[in-house]
Amino acid sequence: MGDYASVFLISLVFSWLFTPIYRRLAWKLGMVDKPNARRLNEVPVPNGGGLVIMGAFWLAVGLSGTHHPSLQGLAAGSIIIGLTGVIDDRWELRPKLKFMGQILAAVAVVAGGTVIQFVTNPFGGMIYLGWWGIPISVLWIVSVINMFNFIDGLDGLAAGVAVIACLPLFSVAHQLGYEFVALLLLALAGGTLGFLRYNFSPATLFLGDTGAMFLGLMLGSLAVEGTLKGAATVAFAVPVLILGLPVVEIVCSVVRRFRNGVPVYQADQGHLHHRLLEMGLSQKQAVLFLYGWAFAFGFVGTRLMTAPPALATGLTVVFLGIIFHLAGRWGWTGQSKGNQEQGKHYL
Repeated sequence: MGDYASVFLISLVFSWLFTPIYRRLAWKLGMVDKPNARRLNEVPVPNGGGLVIMGAFWLAVGLSGTHHPSLQGLAAGSIIIGLTGVIDDRWELRPKLKFMGQILAAVAVVAGGTVIQFVTNPFGGMIYLGWWGIPISVLWIVSVINMFNFIDGLDGLAAGVAVIACLPLFSVAHQLGYEFVALLLLALAGGTLGFLRYNFSPATLFLGDTGAMFLGLMLGSLAVEGTLKGAATVAFAVPVLILGLPVVEIVCSVVRRFRNGVPVYQADQGHLHHRLLEMGLSQKQAVLFLYGWAFAFGFVGTRLMTAPPALATGLTVVFLGIIFHLAGRWGWTGQSKGNQEQGKHYL
């Protein structure tokens, strides 16, 4: 437990102290998010703050003396996603190029050994995926990267949800004996929490695609390492529920854009956080409301960890089915005034 505490504190303190330094540097480098039709900020705000989280994470992991075969793949993936994010935050990459960067980062992680090897059979036993585990793992990691890219719309939302997701994933990994994964999740939580001090509303520094994609890469990868990789895997429903809020967000966003006849990569103002603002909530109120849902998803996910696979899968389908039904009734998968007025902007 001493290693756990030290890696969390090192990452937290580094992020807390160096975020203001990077914020001043971002202005000089032109890493600035300027107001436009799809932004909520009314004044320019420096972005790319995810670089601090990335630095805090790897500093804490390095100082901990941790060694694991998957670390090289995670590091390579971090570099690729970091470069992709920085270029996008500074010059705005075309969607196809950004997507290629996400795929390359996921492939690097998978090549390092972070592969889904088994999935639980709801009717009993385990299913060995063999080589199918490679494309499934890449698809999962790229999906989680985009989940956090999609929810990064309000001050502190993506960073806070990431911290909340780290906690139940840490609990599951620790109980399964994956100490390496548990340590990395605490390093990620510490670095993100230190950054959140400056990112919560009113934010003085944005996460940027650099940070949102790095958080998605790490959480998607560590979910594989900590819940889906070995024969001691839990039901796939567990990580899906722990990441339930971003999972629901990306599914509803894809459905909404398909129904509206626009590409899935074209940004709109129909996300849940936009709906909450339309209902009259402030940014802080909307973010805290979504934090509550993230905690609820994480709690349910950890409760199902020891449940029989059939029960866990069935309850997950029912739970998410109810959420999607409510999302449809609330107009989350349809048009809003913001959708109709939205120009052609991209994620």
